[in-house]
Amino acid sequence: MSSEIAIKVENLSKCYQIYDQPIDRLKQFFMPRIRRLMGLAPTQYYREFWALRDVSFEIRKGQTVGIIGRNGSGKSTFLQMICGTLNPTDGSIQTHGRIAALLELGSGFNPEFTGRENVYMNGALLGLSRSDVDQRFDDIAAFADIGDFIEQPVKSYSSGMMVRLAFAVIAHVDADILVVDEALAVGDAFFTQKCMRFLRGFMKTGTILFVSHDTGAVVNLCSEAILLNHGEVKATGSPKTVIERYLATLYEAEQVVDGVAREIDPEPADLSAVPDYRDMREDMIRASNLRNDIEVFKFDPDQSGFGTGSAKIVSVRLLDQDGSQLSWIVGGEDVVLEIRCTAVMDILRPIVGFQFKDRLGQIIFADNTFLVYEHNPHSVSQGEDLLATFEFRLPMLPNGDYSFTVALAEGSQESHLQHHWIHDALVIRVHASSIDQGLVGVPMKKIQFNTIKSHDE
Repeated sequence: MSSEIAIKVENLSKCYQIYDQPIDRLKQFFMPRIRRLMGLAPTQYYREFWALRDVSFEIRKGQTVGIIGRNGSGKSTFLQMICGTLNPTDGSIQTHGRIAALLELGSGFNPEFTGRENVYMNGALLGLSRSDVDQRFDDIAAFADIGDFIEQPVKSYSSGMMVRLAFAVIAHVDADILVVDEALAVGDAFFTQKCMRFLRGFMKTGTILFVSHDTGAVVNLCSEAILLNHGEVKATGSPKTVIERYLATLYEAEQVVDGVAREIDPEPADLSAVPDYRDMREDMIRASNLRNDIEVFKFDPDQSGFGTGSAKIVSVRLLDQDGSQLSWIVGGEDVVLEIRCTAVMDILRPIVGFQFKDRLGQIIFADNTFLVYEHNPHSVSQGEDLLATFEFRLPMLPNGDYSFTVALAEGSQESHLQHHWIHDALVIRVHASSIDQGLVGVPMKKIQFNTIKSHDE
């Protein structure tokens, strides 16, 4: 294996034997042997379930790769085989370097042992001598920050404390490869930020396999992503591209009408009647040298998306308060996002929403119509148009490209059917910005100094 490769996976497969009842397991042990002795073909008393099938890829040293997929897609099985706690049915895995893993909550801990004893036990399992752990113990305890509970049995820990201790251990074993599986989902905000700072530092020299349902975290941390679905690799590439495929798989099972999956082929919206664009900057261009100049591109109906096709989004526009379509915006001003939809079939409880994302696919803000119309659904009949508008103050933004992803669904916030989802339907580009840090800028209403005299005077 090349010295530049940290993990190489070739045709990896894992099959489980599923027995309908306990007696079938006993039959499987004896009956095939008996039937062979009798000259008969053996009978199989189990069903095969392939958790992974023919998975192949390479991860280079220094890469941070996100593994995403729905529950049951094979992510945890794959990580267990990477770590050597589960043997593959077929295929091979080659790794180069020491691996430290944070898998299922509490895995690798003896609940009867104290936190201190588990630190030493885990250190030994990861290849550290007792003297190595002695030298690092204070740093591990400080990172975990669980106080006197370090001397208490782990069975008395909360889930958050368990994660704190487990992450503290893997952060101090000088690993070459870190495997993190949903570990940050149960931590508090302060500890999560501490872990993120550690991961960003580790990324400079080490390799990370990061599994999470938090697509924002995957986009934020990872340079590459892999999508697993039903045990197979469905997509690899940039986190933004792979997450778009992942979002489609989330709704895939629900996007069936009369037993047939339906695809979307939205027609371009008729923009011939749209009034001329207005440049919002004209009113402010002389007012400040710290303006936030933002160009607005036209709606692209041919962007990738998915849905049942029972309704389609035909137009997305940004307007000013007077209803004029905008070609340029100034950050910090009020705008209206208009989403026009056409019902191909009757829609009883429509939900129209959007996500505003940066170039990496991180969601800056988002909203939809559900809560406003939860108790008074606004139905739309076949052939009718539905116009949804969202009025808000556009934040001041750093330079770069941003986009609105828009969607039309039917149902409730928790359970709904996606009729049309369009990635990056409307793109904006920030050309000039006074923002030099943070994801967005919030215009301050007032900034001032006040001098307060000491009480001792």
